[in-house]
Amino acid sequence: MAKISIILRDAQNKNGLYPIVLRIIKNRKVKIITLGMDCEKSNWDEKSSQFNKSMSNHIQKNLVLSKLKQKAWAIIDQFNIDEVDFTLNQFEEKFRGKESSKITVLEFWEDKIKDLNLAGRTGNARAHHDTKNSFFRFCKNQRILFKEITVEMLDKYETHLRSTGSNDGGIGVRMRELRAVFNDAIKKGVVDEKYYPFKVYKVSKLKGKGFKKALSRDEVRLIENLDEEAYPHLVEAKHLFVFSYYTRGMNYFDMMKLRWENIIDDKIIYTRSKTKGRFIIKILEPVSEILSYYKKAKSNTGYVFPILLNDNLSPIQIENRKAKKLKRFNSDLKLIAGIVGINKPLTSYVARHSYATNLKQLGVSTDLISQSMGHQNIAITSAYLKDFENDVIDNANEKLLMEPISIYNLTYGDKQSA
Repeated sequence: MAKISIILRDAQNKNGLYPIVLRIIKNRKVKIITLGMDCEKSNWDEKSSQFNKSMSNHIQKNLVLSKLKQKAWAIIDQFNIDEVDFTLNQFEEKFRGKESSKITVLEFWEDKIKDLNLAGRTGNARAHHDTKNSFFRFCKNQRILFKEITVEMLDKYETHLRSTGSNDGGIGVRMRELRAVFNDAIKKGVVDEKYYPFKVYKVSKLKGKGFKKALSRDEVRLIENLDEEAYPHLVEAKHLFVFSYYTRGMNYFDMMKLRWENIIDDKIIYTRSKTKGRFIIKILEPVSEILSYYKKAKSNTGYVFPILLNDNLSPIQIENRKAKKLKRFNSDLKLIAGIVGINKPLTSYVARHSYATNLKQLGVSTDLISQSMGHQNIAITSAYLKDFENDVIDNANEKLLMEPISIYNLTYGDKQSA
C-alpha cells in the first residue's frame, strides 16, 4: 500500500527558501519529487500540509497542491486497476509525464535488481545482475528499449554467447532471465505485448545436454576415503560433499547457513531455503563424524561450517560469500575427482543426484525419494533419476542379444531333465 503526502523539506535551497515536495512511500522505500514550489517556514502549515494565510495567494497555491495530490492518487488508482505492481520510478515517470515506452531496458532491469536485493532475494538479484551485464556486453546500446529487442537480436545474442564458450544450458539460463524481465515489463505497462519476441524465439530449444550426474555408491566411498592428511586443503570440500550426500542431498546454501542449534540429539532439523519445507533428518555415522570434526574446531560463529565467518552479515554479503566459496568448492571437487579416479563431472549438485539415484538403485520407490528430498512434484524427482532409468532400459534392451530359448524348452525342458 502506497502513502502520499506533501511536505516542506528541512534543507533550504540556494534562495534560502524551503522546497515543497511530494513524498511517496511504498514497501518501506521513499521517493521525493520536487513540485517547483517553495516558501519560508513561517508560510507553511505542517498539520494541514498547505500554505497558511501569511503566504500571498495562499488559496490559489493550495488549490494547485490539492490538484497535484489528486493527480498522484489517480496514477496509483490506475496502476491498481491495471494490476500493476509499480515501482517508485514508474510512479515518478507517470507523475512527471514521461512515457512508459521511453523507459530503457537498463533502467528497468537495474530497478528490478534493487527491488530483489531489498526483498532479500539476493540469489535472484545476482542472477539478474550477471545476465544484465552479459546482455549489455553484447548489445553495447545502453539506451535500448524493450520494443527494440527482436527475434533477430536474440538470435545474434545466442550466437555471441556460443562464441564465448557457452553451451545450450548456459545460454538457456541467460535467455530465461531476459524473458522474465520482458514479461515483468509487459505486466507493468512498460512495453506492449505485441513486441514480445519470445513467442517466436523459443527458449525451450536450449536444453542442456545431459551427462551422468550421479556417482555410484563405490565412487562416493572413494571420496569418503580421501586421505585428509595428504590433502588438507581439500578437507572442507570432502566434508561438504559427504555431508550433503548423507543428509538427503542438502544443498550448499543450506549447509552454509546450518547452525549448531539445528542439531538436536541425533537429528538435524532445518527449513530448506529454496522451498521452505521443514526437514528432520537422522544423523548417520559419516555425518556424525563430520559434525564432531567441526565441533572441535570451535568456530566464533553459530554456524556448523566455516563458510560464513560473521553472524551479522547482510543478505548481500552472504550472497557474495556464497558465490566465492561455492566456486572454490566446485574447483576443489574437480581436484578430488582427479585424485581418487572419478571420471565424471563433479560439482556440489552431484551429491544430491547421487543420493536420489543410489536410493533408487537400492529399490526405494520414487515417491519415497521425492518425499525425502522435499520435492513438491514427483516429476522433479523423475528428472533426477532419468539417467538411472535410461540405464535400466539399456540393460533390458541388451537382453535382445541373448540366445533365444525355444518355447518347447521353456515348457517341457524341466520335465525331461527330471
